[in-house]
Amino acid sequence: MSSSSDQTAQRRLAAVLAADVVGYSDLMSKDEEGTLRRLRDLRRQVIEPRIRSHHGRLVKTIGDGFLCEFSSPLESVRCAVELQEVVAKASAEESLKPLQLRIGINLGDIIVEEDGDIFGDGVNIASRLQKMSLPGGICLSGKVHEEVRDKLPYQFEDHGEHRFKNIGRPIRVYCLLAGMDQSMTSIAARSAASQLDRPSIAVLPFVNLGKDPEQEYFADGIVEDIIAALSRFRSFFVVARNSTFAYKGRNVSVQQIGRELGVRYVLEGSVRRSGEKIRITAQLVDAVTGMHLWAEHYDGVMANVFDLQDQITTSVVGSIQPSIRAAEIERARHKRPENLDAYDLVMRSLPYVWSLEFEGNKEATRLVDKALLLDPTYPLALSLAAWCRGQRIVYNWSKNVQEDRRETLRLAQAAAAIASDDPFILTVLGAALTVTREYQRAQSMLERALALDPNSAWAWNRGGWLRNYQDDPEGAIRHFERSLRISPFDPMAFNCDIGIGCAHFIAKRYDEAAQWQEKGLRAKPRAAWIHRTLAPAYALAGDLDKARDSVGELVKGYPEIRISDIRGALAFSQEVLDRFAEGLRLAGLPE
Repeated sequence: MSSSSDQTAQRRLAAVLAADVVGYSDLMSKDEEGTLRRLRDLRRQVIEPRIRSHHGRLVKTIGDGFLCEFSSPLESVRCAVELQEVVAKASAEESLKPLQLRIGINLGDIIVEEDGDIFGDGVNIASRLQKMSLPGGICLSGKVHEEVRDKLPYQFEDHGEHRFKNIGRPIRVYCLLAGMDQSMTSIAARSAASQLDRPSIAVLPFVNLGKDPEQEYFADGIVEDIIAALSRFRSFFVVARNSTFAYKGRNVSVQQIGRELGVRYVLEGSVRRSGEKIRITAQLVDAVTGMHLWAEHYDGVMANVFDLQDQITTSVVGSIQPSIRAAEIERARHKRPENLDAYDLVMRSLPYVWSLEFEGNKEATRLVDKALLLDPTYPLALSLAAWCRGQRIVYNWSKNVQEDRRETLRLAQAAAAIASDDPFILTVLGAALTVTREYQRAQSMLERALALDPNSAWAWNRGGWLRNYQDDPEGAIRHFERSLRISPFDPMAFNCDIGIGCAHFIAKRYDEAAQWQEKGLRAKPRAAWIHRTLAPAYALAGDLDKARDSVGELVKGYPEIRISDIRGALAFSQEVLDRFAEGLRLAGLPE
C-alpha cells in the first residue's frame, strides 16, 4: 500500500536550476555577519526578482545555494545569464571580495512533494552540473542545450559526456559563458573602461601577400615587433599579440574587433616580400566609426627591415598621440640581431616555445640553438633558450636537472646583460630565478619588467606563479586575472587557469582548484603535466575516482613518474608540496 506522501506527490517535466555562491565558507570565516547580510541582500534584490520575472519558482534555499524550477528551458537559461550578469555587475561596484555564482541547469522528470519540494534525477543532475560549473559560469545538460541552442544568441562549449555519481547514464555537458567573470564576456572591453584616459590599440596580423606561404612567419614577426614597440609607451593600452592573432584569417569587421577587444584603434596592414625587396603597408582605423585615420606604405630591402618597423611605429604613435616624438621611439629600441637568419629562426621557434608540449620544446630548442650559432649575442634567442631549458625542469622533461638549472640561469642572465631594459627578457630572467628558488630576485626582475611594460600579459602571468610559490594565493589570482584581461584570447590563457587552480589549492579550496584546472585541461588536453596538480585536487576534494583516473592520464604521458619527481619539479612551499604529495598518494601514484 502506498504511503500518503506517495499519493500526494506529483510528477512533471521541468527545467531545474541549481546554484550556489563560490567560496562561501571562506567568506564566512572572514566576515560571518557581513557575508550573511550580502547574501540576504543578493537573494532579495537580485535572485528572487529575476526568477519571478522569468516565470520560475524558487523551490528552496540551502545555506549558500538555491534551487528553482521553470516550465520553459528557454526561460531558465535566460534567467541564469541575467543572474550572472547582474551579480557580476553588483559585485564589481563593491570593494569587498565579489560574490560569484555557479549554476547548473537540467531538463528532466521531477517529483513534486505536497510542500512544493522537488526530487529525482532531474534535480540531482542539475546539482552535479552546478558543482561542475566555473565561478561565474553556467553548465547545461544536453537536453537543455537541444531546446535552446537555436533560440538564444549565446555561445555554447561542448564539454563532452560525463558520468556523475549515482546517475546511471552519461550526461552530455555544455558550458555557456563559462567563467563569465573573467574570460567570456569581453574582458578587454570591461578592462578598457578603466583605460579610457589613454589610447587603446590592437595590432592585427598583417596579411602575407607574397607567393611563398613559408614567409607567413615573417609577416607575423613584423607585427610582433610593432606590438612590442607600442607596448613600451605607458600612455598606450596595447592588446597582447596572442589575442589579436585570434583574428588571423577571419573576416571580422574592425568595429566588431574594437568591441570584443575594447580598443579605440586598430592597426592593420600587409607585407609583400620578393627576394631581398620588401613592401609593408599599414593603416590605422578608428574602431568606433570604421574611418581610416592614416595609411602609408614603406619600401625597402631586407637589410633595413627594422628601420621600416620603426618608421611604422613612429607614424602610428604620432597619429594617435602627437606629443610622443621619434626620439622616444629611438630610446625604446631593443637590441637587434646581427644576423637576419637568426631572426628568422627565432620567429619560427615561437609557436613551439608556447606549445608547452615535450615535442614542441625539442623543436623550439633546436631552432633557437641554431639561431645562437649564427648570432651568439642575440638576446631574444638567449632568453628563449633559457626558457626552453627551464620548461624541461618545470614539466618533468629534464634528463639532467642540475645542468638544465645552471644553463637556464646562465642564458637568462646573459640576455639581460645585453638588453637590461627589455621587459620580455627581464620576465624570462624572473622565471629562471623561480626555477632556482631565488624568489626575491625573481620578484625584482618581474617588477622591473612591468614598470617597463605594464601591458605584458606574460609578466603578469609569471608574477602570478611567483606569488603561488610564495604562498600568496589571493595575490596570485589577481595577477592571473590581470594577465587574462590584457590578453583574453591568448592561447596561453590556459596557463593562467592552471595557476588560478593552484592558487585555490594553496588556499585549500580543492573543489575550485579542480574546476579551474579542468578548464585548463580542456584547452590543452595533451598536456599530461596538468594532472600532477589536478589529481591531488580531486583527491583532497574527496573524489578519489576522478583522482585515480587523473593519475592514470598522468602515467600515460610519464610512464616512470613518481611523487618524488613531481616534488623536485614544482617550486611551491614545503607545506603545499606535502599536500600535493598526500593527494597523489591517495590517488595511487608511487613514492
